[in-house]
Amino acid sequence: MIKFEVSYKDAGLINKLVERALALECFAGQDRLELEMDIVACHANGCQLALQRLLEADDFNFGHDISGIQKYIDRSTGKLTNFFLPRYSL
Repeated sequence: MIKFEVSYKDAGLINKLVERALALECFAGQDRLELEMDIVACHANGCQLALQRLLEADDFNFGHDISGIQKYIDRSTGKLTNFFLPRYSL
């Protein structure tokens, strides 16, 4: 069963990640809730992210991790597929 439980601190950082992503041209127009759920699912189901470091990453590495999570998240399990591992994972 997929989990969506993260700490209050992590939820705040994830919110900042989503805001940053939506401000970038490559993520413009994407659904905010879907993006947030993908990041939370990844973080809470086996691939913990270094959220603060990801937030501070340059645009290229930030975009790599966020787009990779979106592309490779299995929305039924919260696990990443195809051996994708975000650069800013723990």
